[in-house]
Amino acid sequence: MPKSSSKSSSKVMDNAKYKLADNANEVLSAVRSLRNDMIRKAEEAERHESNLELAASASAAASAAGSDDASYNDDEDALSSAVGAAATSTVVAAASGNKKRRVAEVKSIKSVDSSEIVEVAEMSTTEVLEGIESVAVKIMHQVLAKQGFTLEIPSRAASNQIYVPELDRIVLGKKRGSRSFLNVKESRKSAVTTRVLQLLHSVLMKRIHITKRDLFYTDVKLFVDQAESDGVLDDVATMVGCTRSNLHVVASDKGLVVGRISFVEDGDFIDCTKMGVGGKAIPPYIDKIEDVRSDAEFVLLVEKEAAYMRMAEDRFYHKYPCIIITAKGQPDVATRMFLSRITSELKIPVLGLVDSDPYGLKILSVYMSGSKNMSYDSASLTTPDIKWLGLRPSDLNKYDLPDQCRLDMTENDIKTGKELMQEEFIQKNPKWMKELQIMVKTKKKAEIQALSSFGFQYVTEVYLPRKIAQGDW
Repeated sequence: MPKSSSKSSSKVMDNAKYKLADNANEVLSAVRSLRNDMIRKAEEAERHESNLELAASASAAASAAGSDDASYNDDEDALSSAVGAAATSTVVAAASGNKKRRVAEVKSIKSVDSSEIVEVAEMSTTEVLEGIESVAVKIMHQVLAKQGFTLEIPSRAASNQIYVPELDRIVLGKKRGSRSFLNVKESRKSAVTTRVLQLLHSVLMKRIHITKRDLFYTDVKLFVDQAESDGVLDDVATMVGCTRSNLHVVASDKGLVVGRISFVEDGDFIDCTKMGVGGKAIPPYIDKIEDVRSDAEFVLLVEKEAAYMRMAEDRFYHKYPCIIITAKGQPDVATRMFLSRITSELKIPVLGLVDSDPYGLKILSVYMSGSKNMSYDSASLTTPDIKWLGLRPSDLNKYDLPDQCRLDMTENDIKTGKELMQEEFIQKNPKWMKELQIMVKTKKKAEIQALSSFGFQYVTEVYLPRKIAQGDW
């Protein structure tokens, strides 16, 4: 595992010419309370899980030994003592950073049976190679038996997506589909799948990384459309049981990060306060990042690049220590994985700044609960409990946004808003539900840039400090 740390570093954050805003402590008070509450809940969850694991272990041991009543009472005393010790030790574990758990690892989940879902895990290059070779051997045996060959692949259809409320994320169900080379309708897709398996094996053997576009251009005549080779990549990941990044195929750089964070990327030291106005491109190779350090109080997750650039140029992260991230719209895998990684390690809250429309909220939902297309790897791609800081429908009146900046929602916008109101992740959040109701009722939407009608720096000098100080999320 890469080395990481949530400690601040004097050499990392040496920015003498910059200083905190005069009202920084006042503004950050609510965020600090939010962070403390977040850590407390994480500790409580860890203690609860430890207690359940201890209880399960004690019960299993008692059953295996065929213990009588007297010995069982002794086991109960021992369990009580162990639970007491766990209550102390897990606080330390939670505070020092813990890996995100898969559904099968969380004993308290009752809404879904772990045997009913498919979740992938981090694998070494050698393990992934062995997985691909195992699939190839199965194909070989079928061909030698003159049966053609059939691939069994977990279904990623919408009907096979399961929402787990305890973890607030989407996971993949256990339904499987087959892809037969002897079936006329499936023969081409089977050929594409075996070709992708071959290419991935070659890439992994060389220990290099390629982009999805690179993969497509290795056999354009067969793939025809990149969407096809991209989809098969996800199929292969579920077949092997690894994350898509373990296949060493990545998307091109899209996300950006700037602010109070540093890390080592493949041996190079990166300080995101000294990467120019535009910040640092989020690397597609998240596994090459280590020694993460930060003194930030929170992460500001921004939908639009234009709003991100305003905050970067104004050095908002120095006035109110934070990390600013954008994926320039719909989030890519690398940005989602990066956000999940740093928030898990640094244990700081995430505040979202998106357009006041249904699509802004959908973007937040992808960061929080995952996408249906990659639900098999939601554990490493999701960041729970992101706060919707703005721009919210209620802000339009609260901040007296001019009428000319309030845009009429289209019929499709309204339909999308109503569909969101039926989603479980929205229904479990009364505040978000109320905001959506306002949006659909007024049939008005607005972009973050609409705040510039009050002044180009209004968003960094007035809007964000006020919202954060009031804990208005």
